[in-house]
Amino acid sequence: YDATTVALLRNAGAIMLGKTVTTEFACLDPSPTINPWNPAHTPGGSSSGSAVAVAVGMCAAALGSQTVGSVLRPASYNGVVGFKPTYGRVSRYGIIPVSWSLDTAGWMTRSVEDAALLLNVMAGPDPRDPVALGIPVQDYVSVPEALPPPRIGVLGGYFQENADAETQAHTRSVVDIFSQAGAEIVEMVLPESIETASEDQRMIMAVEGAAFHEQMFRTRSEEYQPLLREMLRWGLEVESAAYSRALERRLRFTADMSSAAAQVDVLLTPSTPTPALADITNTGNSMFQGPWTSCGVPAISIPSGLSANDMPFGIQLASSHFQESLLLLAARWCESVLNVSLSPPVD
Repeated sequence: YDATTVALLRNAGAIMLGKTVTTEFACLDPSPTINPWNPAHTPGGSSSGSAVAVAVGMCAAALGSQTVGSVLRPASYNGVVGFKPTYGRVSRYGIIPVSWSLDTAGWMTRSVEDAALLLNVMAGPDPRDPVALGIPVQDYVSVPEALPPPRIGVLGGYFQENADAETQAHTRSVVDIFSQAGAEIVEMVLPESIETASEDQRMIMAVEGAAFHEQMFRTRSEEYQPLLREMLRWGLEVESAAYSRALERRLRFTADMSSAAAQVDVLLTPSTPTPALADITNTGNSMFQGPWTSCGVPAISIPSGLSANDMPFGIQLASSHFQESLLLLAARWCESVLNVSLSPPVD
């Protein structure tokens, strides 16, 4: 059967070309997909094949899912747009779960407009996914003739301290460009709850992933890839009280970030701590996407340039829950100001 996202796209006239490669069960262990910018560098994951297929022009758009950073990270590493709507904005029916409380359908495209077009088609409730909410769907494609400069909150601290020097400098140069183009820039301080957010998210993901895989894992654990196998083993061993405390801290973090997001049109960070590293033994660092997935807010990564070694940079924007229209409008403004279009080299 078709996933709801696929069925909606088919009904709207999309031509489904096939399936792309992901990491095993959308977790951790790298796939055989190659980064088209440099085969020695990771393409990211879990939706590695989707990002690469869009980057090299095999398709106009490709679907993925994000539990921590599985859409926006590979999108950034491969120089394309990655979009994750609010948790509950798009049905997940037909997607094999990793974590019921984190999994979010997302997609990669060549432009923000295309990302908005797909949201127009796929947004809405689904009785087969209890978290797909009936909040009214807007027209995400139509925009004013003149895009208004957004009010942008720039997040330092965690997102600065964990980025390498080149990424920090690139992000600051992008912020300066936006400021000169008319955007209002607000320097913002992250809440203290960010300090435990990543650790709590990993625990929640491990426990809920283990709950889904438990029966098969009990009898076939050695067939799993090693990193996923260790995550599931840990998830089965976590005490219920520890899981409960992680959920409670996550609620605090979500409330804190919702308050921060409400102060501006969008929050801005680098998409990743570094460009894609020359290491194909892993899928890269997801610590800059994870907070938005944990909070359930919509987020988008757009290409913003190339590093000194000719690997893509991206900037990441996030907004308040169900404020996809505001986020996409700001992203289209940022995209037009940067005027960056990246295509991997052709041998």
